[in-house]
Amino acid sequence: MSTLLKPHSLDGKRALVTGSSRGIGADTVSNLAQAGASVVVNFRNKEKRALQLVEKIEAAGGTAIAVGADLTDPTSVAAMFDTVRNAWGGLDILVLNASGGMESGMGEGYAMRLNRDAQVNLLTTALPLMEPGSRVVFVTSHQAHFIRTVPTMAEYEPVALSKRAGEDALREMIPQLDDLGIAFVVVSGDMIEGTITATLLERANPGAISARKEAAGRLYNVSEFAAEVARAVVEPVPVDHTRYIGDVSGFTDGLLDT
Repeated sequence: MSTLLKPHSLDGKRALVTGSSRGIGADTVSNLAQAGASVVVNFRNKEKRALQLVEKIEAAGGTAIAVGADLTDPTSVAAMFDTVRNAWGGLDILVLNASGGMESGMGEGYAMRLNRDAQVNLLTTALPLMEPGSRVVFVTSHQAHFIRTVPTMAEYEPVALSKRAGEDALREMIPQLDDLGIAFVVVSGDMIEGTITATLLERANPGAISARKEAAGRLYNVSEFAAEVARAVVEPVPVDHTRYIGDVSGFTDGLLDT
């Protein structure tokens, strides 16, 4: 796993990464724990994986707890943050990593409920736990961030539109976050090799990922991208609140859309 954070650089910090029992979320939460943060491994239905990750972090000398929550259920989300409050008294870092919409059997409108509505509710519910100097990181893709100006694959479009809607809704909260002294950063990356989304896209549109890789020159893998997400926790906030990871030449001619 790639890591870009210095040991002990997050000592005393408390972090929650949504969707962190596997994939990008798991590597992100591990990076934060290696840097000294106490971390919440959040899961929806992968409790075994979450508990295994907690054991791994603790074995390395870190502090972690696993907390399950259905992010589309406000009651479940409130219970998750109650657990964090009872365990640690507050939260310094919130990484909004969990997303979806290509899964089967989740019901009509699931992508928008998870990628927009749930993200706003998560942040709103977390704010009472966060003090000045805290940071919120929202993880998205170039395909979603630039969806208003650059079309994406038809199979991914509903997810991209809902992710962009979520980003827009969170950006509307920036003045409120500024007043509270809480920083906000969007991390936008290209398609990531090895993710569930990439797997589902490849299944729906064989050759899609290899074609994007050829167009971009290279794609980040899960570990590499997670290290960049973790880095967004400590780096200065860009003027446009957005860190772009990987090639963006296919999405912009230099006028980056925010």
